[in-house]
Amino acid sequence: MRFKLLGPAVTSAALVATAFTGGVAVAETPSAPKTAAAAAHDCGNGFSNVPAKESVKIRSTPKVNGTALGLWPKGKRGDLCDMAKKWSGDSYRLCGKSSNKWYYGTYGNTRGFVPVTCINFS
Repeated sequence: MRFKLLGPAVTSAALVATAFTGGVAVAETPSAPKTAAAAAHDCGNGFSNVPAKESVKIRSTPKVNGTALGLWPKGKRGDLCDMAKKWSGDSYRLCGKSSNKWYYGTYGNTRGFVPVTCINFS
């Protein structure tokens, strides 16, 4: 709730500053926390030759409605980045199980998030 009140205060301060300086003011709001998608991923430190249980879309974010970047086909082997760290994201029911955990991995030249339940890694 404090952030909702902070926006008008920042805008007001910017307008007052503009009146005194005669310049152009740009109001800035507090930045949002960084998401998993914004973090750097270490794909040189992970696991290779990991097969997909089912064909699964590789997504730009750990969300079921994240932009689909490519497909990791059933039985094909790809790589998991970040030492197979599990990222929290949208909940889903895919490949016969429910979860909200995602891997960041690569298949071919495509990198992105895939649902943990669809990757055959233990």
